[in-house]
Amino acid sequence: MRREGALEFESMRKLRFGVLGAARIATTKVIPGMQRGTMTEIAAIASRDAAKAAKAAGELGIAKAYGSYEELLADPEIDAIYNPLPNHLHVPWSIRAAEAGKHVLCEKPIGMNVADTRELMAARDRTGVTIGEAFMVNAHPQWVRVVELVRGGHIGGLRAAVCSFGYSLLNRRNIRNILEYGGGGLMDIGCYPIHVTRLVFGEEPRRVAATIVRDADMGTDILTSAILEFPSGHGTFTCSTQIVGNQTVQFLGTKGKIDLEIPFNAVPDAVSRIRIDDGSDVRGSGVRVEEFAPADQYTLQGDLFARAVYEHTPPPVPLEDSLRNMAVIDAVFRAAETGRWEEPLA
Repeated sequence: MRREGALEFESMRKLRFGVLGAARIATTKVIPGMQRGTMTEIAAIASRDAAKAAKAAGELGIAKAYGSYEELLADPEIDAIYNPLPNHLHVPWSIRAAEAGKHVLCEKPIGMNVADTRELMAARDRTGVTIGEAFMVNAHPQWVRVVELVRGGHIGGLRAAVCSFGYSLLNRRNIRNILEYGGGGLMDIGCYPIHVTRLVFGEEPRRVAATIVRDADMGTDILTSAILEFPSGHGTFTCSTQIVGNQTVQFLGTKGKIDLEIPFNAVPDAVSRIRIDDGSDVRGSGVRVEEFAPADQYTLQGDLFARAVYEHTPPPVPLEDSLRNMAVIDAVFRAAETGRWEEPLA
């Protein structure tokens, strides 16, 4: 079983984070994960509802609670901001955080479109802070290993990536079902197959084709499927917000294939597994399984971001990568509208 080596940060103090909002992903996953970090401290949380901030702070053992985002950004004892706000608020509040001199770890997708992302890049360059996108999967040992195996030729030449990701959410008031907030399947979860396919291919798609089904009342995409044409092969995915819960990823090469048991939401206190199949037998005699000791990808993500800040190196997912991912998302939306292949325009 493979174990993630401890990150070494001798003589460095913990990076003090403030959290914008009390989103569920923050309170149930990211904050608890980062509180276990070697180099991260959750020092404050803010909400537009002071009582909500105080409640979250009390339950999570956070020292400071603020009744506005502005108060949090004005706190000189906060080094960095974690931004889990709704998608349409990612760029505006990340820019405000940067202008307040705070480093920013912002949830995916980084913004609403390419133009939005470019504004954030300009703010980063103007202020000199570190800004990264929170694709936590990059930090998990299973994904580090998949990239290593594919780049090392263990499945021959990579020719195809096949992904699916979905859940059922019918609550009209949930932010994931509000179009103007950046809701819909492609923005919320379709960004993951796009990101990991680009990551493992190590290339950018030259063009994309797509089809989208939208909810008649909410207007959000509830079923999106796309083909990404890379120089070396194809990536295909389907994502949906009105389907049985599922997540699958398979990489197929000229000499083998790799499957991840739980690709995106790896359970932090459980063993993770990938299957490497040489394709010699449909009954599975050519399969070997690699296991990874329990690892919290949010803990690892936070520590890697902190190391980037202290070492003045790019974060795990820099904005240049975010821009390219957003360009593919934009192209998928365009392709579904035009019915033609569309080129990602970063």
